Amino acid sequence: MIKEVIVVEGRDDTVAIKRAVEADTIETGGSAINEMTLRKIALAMERRGVIIFTDPDHAGERIRKIVARRVPGCKHAFLTEADATKRGDIGVENASPEAIRHALAHVRTEMAPGAKAVDEESGITWSDLIEAGLIVHPEAAARRRYIGEMLGIGYCNGKQLFKRLSVFRISREEFAAALNNLEKEWGDRL
Repeated sequence: MIKEVIVVEGRDDTVAIKRAVEADTIETGGSAINEMTLRKIALAMERRGVIIFTDPDHAGERIRKIVARRVPGCKHAFLTEADATKRGDIGVENASPEAIRHALAHVRTEMAPGAKAVDEESGITWSDLIEAGLIVHPEAAARRRYIGEMLGIGYCNGKQLFKRLSVFRISREEFAAALNNLEKEWGDRL
């Protein structure tokens, strides 16, 4: 049984989660998340902790931001688009039990607002992202998708990637290892 309550978008997501693991869920009802649901999530966070597990699409990211902003300190589980896509439809409900278990085994915890990074000198800079071709590069979006999947923080634009690297305390070593894998796999595409 997973201790934390898992926040998902809808009933089909709950069914998929329960096929994969024993856990309790709170459904947001999609992007029309209401005040009562946010209060339930806040209470779950106080009592058991929360894992946000939304679809890897625009609406899922919007819900993730709303919940994370309102309920700081949540854990986050991410699926790749490939793992969440079936017949052109993207969603947690389409993921295999193995993909769901993998995502839940690799949750990332947000750094609490105002908390100091363990080693502030190891922070990744905007210049690091430019040098890595993750922004201001013809293939920046594809490279960010790969890096987001490697680090388990999901796909996002450059500004969001910069924030997630900090919020999820991604170390320079983790970042360098992901870039190294990108360079090995993409080889002459670089």
